[in-house]
Amino acid sequence: MAQDSATPTTRSGPRPWTAPTAATPVRARVRLPGSKSITARALVLSAIAAGPSTLRYPLRARDTELMAAGLRAMGAEVDSGQDERWTVRPGRLAGPAHVDVGLSGTVMRFVPPVAGLADGPITFDGDPHARQRPLGPLVDALRSIGVRIDSADTGGLPLTVHGAGGVTGGDVTIDASASSQLVSGLLLAAPAFDKGIVVRHVGPPVPSAPHLRMTAQMLREAGATVDDSTRDVWTVEPGGLSGRDWDIEPDLSGAAPFLAAALVTGGQVTVPGWPRTTTQPGDRLRELLTAMGGECALTDDGLVVTGTGAVHGLDADLSEVGELTPAIVALAALADSPSRLTGVGHIRGHETDRIAALARELTGLGADVTELDDGLELRPATLHGGDFATYEDHRMAHAAAVVGLAVPGVRLSDIACTSKTMPEFPELWASIVEGTH
Repeated sequence: MAQDSATPTTRSGPRPWTAPTAATPVRARVRLPGSKSITARALVLSAIAAGPSTLRYPLRARDTELMAAGLRAMGAEVDSGQDERWTVRPGRLAGPAHVDVGLSGTVMRFVPPVAGLADGPITFDGDPHARQRPLGPLVDALRSIGVRIDSADTGGLPLTVHGAGGVTGGDVTIDASASSQLVSGLLLAAPAFDKGIVVRHVGPPVPSAPHLRMTAQMLREAGATVDDSTRDVWTVEPGGLSGRDWDIEPDLSGAAPFLAAALVTGGQVTVPGWPRTTTQPGDRLRELLTAMGGECALTDDGLVVTGTGAVHGLDADLSEVGELTPAIVALAALADSPSRLTGVGHIRGHETDRIAALARELTGLGADVTELDDGLELRPATLHGGDFATYEDHRMAHAAAVVGLAVPGVRLSDIACTSKTMPEFPELWASIVEGTH
């Protein structure tokens, strides 16, 4: 399969992998690692708080390790030595320092506003494709509130934030239609700005809106005063944050391929600890998987998803849950009726252009796929094995693994990219498919 410039390699080189095919219905109990989104926000809030904080059951993966390392480089004390308990002690933020963002949207968008609070230069760069991810609107917004930044001509990486020991803050207008993280990054650091911040979004709708609700809620839990009652306007008042204990929920979006396995194989997968209420967008899996033919029950033990032996197509707007798109598209490629999945134009700017990549790779396996500006249409087709490029994108690998459950011989160019959010994915996936979990 032809590949674009995002050649699928990893830090340690490509690791090809043939997705295991399920000979029997999958029956598994899958304990998920902590939420990447909650872990990242808790790290930032803890680094600018007035006292120490503890993160219980955080996600240990490449993205969160890079976040911890970036904050540590600027002066925060982040002890991630224990898997189940990380501690953060705020320190004097100062440069010179360098932050490796990897391919992480959260690191490249959450840490530069914090770097504005540091005294001295902080440089940022990452993996080659990171330079193509949308960052310009955040850089422009920071400049408008008094932060001096040198950036690439594109407005993105590599960049240098010349921290002056504080940020004036104030009113900001931004087009955040490429990513809600552009707003969240500003809000998370805003309590430490002299004037706080008022962020006004102008442009097409901000995608992944539940993540903005998560940001506002976590700010309040840390002691900030936040007003998000007006559409597309967010206000954070200046003021100190309290150190606290953060209990990190399981990563619900990370459940998508495992729960999809129940539908594909007619089996049953239980995810213990699924929260009754949450701001995580991944909770919408319950609705989506039910519409596609699964049975979902939220019990005292967790979420139980049971396959009925059929996978149905779906017509859905996924704008709030773009990160679920690859796994849902994989299910749709195996469905018995057509699907139309829209509202996710913004995922063209994720780790790779996920819309184009999914269309290209699934077509190579025999799928009947039409690429839309903001999504994909799929029609039932007979799939076959073949090569599937992952483009250094963990969720592309998840999609290929789901297809491989029903289609023998799906060969992923690189499975190690799943270390971005779940380093144990290859072994865990093989164990549930082979019935050894």
